[in-house]
Amino acid sequence: MEQRIDPWSSTQYADYQRLREQFGIDEFTAEGLPSPPTIFTNGVLFGHRGFGSISRAMKEGRPFCVLTGLAPSGRMHFGHKMVIDEVLYYQKLGADIFIAVADIEARSVRGLSLEACRRLAIDEYLLNYIAMGLKQEKCQVYFQSKRNSVKDLALLLSTKTNLSEMKAIYGFEDSTNMGHILTPLVQVGDILHVQLEEYGGPKPTIVPVGVDQDPHIRLTRKLAASHRLLNAQVTNDGKVGVFVKGDEDVEALLDEAEEAIRGLGLKDFKKIPSYKALYINDASHDMVPMIDETLVPVELARGGYAFYPPSSSYHRFITGLDGGKMSSSNPDNCIFLTDTPEEAAKKLKRAKTGGRQTVEEQREQGGVPSNCSIYEMLLYHLASDKEIEEVHSSCTAGQRLCGQCKSMAVEKMNILLTELAEKREAAKEVVDDYVVIP
Repeated sequence: MEQRIDPWSSTQYADYQRLREQFGIDEFTAEGLPSPPTIFTNGVLFGHRGFGSISRAMKEGRPFCVLTGLAPSGRMHFGHKMVIDEVLYYQKLGADIFIAVADIEARSVRGLSLEACRRLAIDEYLLNYIAMGLKQEKCQVYFQSKRNSVKDLALLLSTKTNLSEMKAIYGFEDSTNMGHILTPLVQVGDILHVQLEEYGGPKPTIVPVGVDQDPHIRLTRKLAASHRLLNAQVTNDGKVGVFVKGDEDVEALLDEAEEAIRGLGLKDFKKIPSYKALYINDASHDMVPMIDETLVPVELARGGYAFYPPSSSYHRFITGLDGGKMSSSNPDNCIFLTDTPEEAAKKLKRAKTGGRQTVEEQREQGGVPSNCSIYEMLLYHLASDKEIEEVHSSCTAGQRLCGQCKSMAVEKMNILLTELAEKREAAKEVVDDYVVIP
């Protein structure tokens, strides 16, 4: 039975290999990235779409940007923190940062007022983002409901999809309210509007998300391609080609595409204007993304949108303290970034672990870190790669008891939450400067 990924469900995904295979998600590797943080190297990031575009931009010193969003429907917990850890890494490398407050989605799906969304977004999320290290330079925080370019793009791009496709992707039913159906298109506007001229023009864009948001990425990549004048792709018979959309200036567009692609060192072309096609016989399949990027200036010169296909990275979900999915709606199941150290310690001490029933069994058989919420908290947020390696090996060897890991997590969490609380207070003085309206 095939899985369905639902952006609004509480499903806890476990078989990430199966997700990659079923939905065509590539395996993530941090190889070649400059000083990648722990979240990039410990397996928490498990997959991506089109990350090569971001990697090339980093290596070549070209502009790239990050688009992330927050749904202001509850308190910020450690499951939300993973995305910002990733955003902060990109910001250090010079990326432009765009943070969308999904108030249209929260209003349509959760029933929150726009004012409640604003209050939660600033007081609960943005203060924590700044406390974690988000810089104001090259950073924009905006509200979907206030940014006309997002809504305009949502309307424009909606003409390239239909209700049947939306139902197939999201599982919408006849009873689904139209505001809910509209929200994915608004998210498409969020992701692509950062490439408009007023925001610096087309450039590689990375969207770091949990895998539950992959339907939005798939839809956006499809709609971005639908608004290109030229598309590079591998044909059904294995050829690499560039194809013109529309019927105007076909031969001239193919000529301009060939001239641009020759800059990649490719030489063997076959142009068939009647097919609106330019075949590149000496191009390998893995060159298609680079070829597609090379066509961007050609399209811009002709007034096209020339969207880069947005890239995405997917992180594993952190397990809740009771073994289920971490959720704001279950406060005992998660640790909020605004919890006091005492509140967090109380939750950690009663959290589900991967330990055996008795000390004797633990010593004989070893624990099971993969079933332990404490181990995940250390892995995702609190411990270094070296510390994690030691914890894992000593646990599975039966040399470590659950109480030791809980004490370690409590100590590290105490330091983290104390520092965050102090920095949140300081952030109150500057938080309004981060918000861009419209």
